[in-house]
Amino acid sequence: MRAERFEAGAASLRIAARALAIVARRNSELAEEVMTEEVPWTTWLPETERHTCVRELLGHLLAGADTGELVPFSRALISWRSTAVAWSDPRLAHDLQGPFPGDGAEVPRPLGEQA
Repeated sequence: MRAERFEAGAASLRIAARALAIVARRNSELAEEVMTEEVPWTTWLPETERHTCVRELLGHLLAGADTGELVPFSRALISWRSTAVAWSDPRLAHDLQGPFPGDGAEVPRPLGEQA
């Protein structure tokens, strides 16, 4: 890929990310609606989590668009998707919220390891 093409793509991403961030600041409901349409699994998140998800993903997207490093955005997207999947199962979501009983069973040290 020629450098000129790469720079054009990077500049376009920066403009789109900043425009979306401006919309999110001025109208968070619209930003969530856009995210829900573009990333449908966000509907499984509780409302407060959805706000946090949109804010965090936009932050990573802006930083990535500015630096060209999009791996943190990708990681956050995967992490939030996994969180949404957990919330989609009411039993699992309930179990993961605690309370958690004690520390669990004591596990003996492996042989040959000293305390």
